[in-house]
Amino acid sequence: MTEKNPKSQKSRQNKNNSLLCPHCGKVVKNYRNPFPTVDIIIEIEPGSDISVNRKGECGIVLIKRKNPPFGWAIPGGFVDYGESLENAAVREAREETSLEVELLYQLGAYSDPQRDPRHHTISVVFVSRAKGSPKAADDAMDAGIFYRNSIPYPVAFDHRKILEDYFEKCLSRS
Repeated sequence: MTEKNPKSQKSRQNKNNSLLCPHCGKVVKNYRNPFPTVDIIIEIEPGSDISVNRKGECGIVLIKRKNPPFGWAIPGGFVDYGESLENAAVREAREETSLEVELLYQLGAYSDPQRDPRHHTISVVFVSRAKGSPKAADDAMDAGIFYRNSIPYPVAFDHRKILEDYFEKCLSRS
């Protein structure tokens, strides 16, 4: 019979489904971490009348939220347990906009504890590309294509800041 290694048991949950400290093995009574989320800036590929404005700017997709906090938002949501950030981004984009996206790169991570009024979240923001017209689904009540100077009001969360960063960093590349 092999003895159980106590060190390997420390990172697991006990019989009462309580979280155990990975260092000392004691039950953690109040263990709170921010929730991981993703946001996806979806650029619509040029080719349709709505994808490019008169200034030649490509449009991006925003959704109007069905649930609080209300307002227009970058499509996104929570990362499921066991899911990669990239898979979560593709899934959330499809669920909220009905678009299949190609992830291009990460814009950055946003972690202000006040960014979501419901709880502390950390969002990794991806820039992606898609073809077609967005159709609102899941927890989006509307979806549209917008340009730098036509972002609607109100914008939920810290998404106006994220969009400012996107327009400053990404459009200066082209």
